[in-house]
Amino acid sequence: MVGAGADEDDAVADAAVDAAIDAERRTRSGAVRGTAVLLPKVLAAVQDHADRPPAVVLVDGRSGSGKTTLARHLARALRQSDVDVTVVHMDGIYPGWDGLDAAVRMLAHDVLPLLSAGRAVSYPTWRWSSGTPGPAVTVRPRDVVLVEGVGAASTAARARADLVVWLEVPAHVRHERAMTRDGDTYRPHWHRWARQEEEYVRREGPHTGAHVVLGPDGRMPHPPLGH
Repeated sequence: MVGAGADEDDAVADAAVDAAIDAERRTRSGAVRGTAVLLPKVLAAVQDHADRPPAVVLVDGRSGSGKTTLARHLARALRQSDVDVTVVHMDGIYPGWDGLDAAVRMLAHDVLPLLSAGRAVSYPTWRWSSGTPGPAVTVRPRDVVLVEGVGAASTAARARADLVVWLEVPAHVRHERAMTRDGDTYRPHWHRWARQEEEYVRREGPHTGAHVVLGPDGRMPHPPLGH
């Protein structure tokens, strides 16, 4: 019986690993398709800003929608096209699990105004492991400033953007991805963070203000909401 229990535990562990691999594969596949949609649009914005960089791209969506993976693929594709990219991750700006609104304000009023004007900016970070403020970081704009994370595309931030992207992914898919990626850390805070996301989306309408809306497979399932 002991052996049977161990076999069952192994089977559960194997299933969890398989699920994690499959979720990552699907997220990565969607990011590849999404990059194919976005790359020509970003390159066009870079041309428009040839004499006054940077072009500003905002990638927003609720937790687990694939923003970071998409931004990583898009940044790589831009660099392969000889375009320099500065990537700003909202995860580095949130001051803790109750900090979505504070990060939205910091990005829109302190970070983006300088970066979009071609100037370097410093902002504080957060040590998630200890729940305490971290050291300030300094970022400098390149040809493209790519901001990814929930809260990236507030009304004020969109006013400084050349391209706004919203990732529209069903809640159950987002939850599966987030738990697969950060389950032990994230699980106790999922609902707490989701309430802040809901209020942000209601107040700022990042989905209705997006130029491009992508589904979980990286395709454009419909025109931008509200357009």
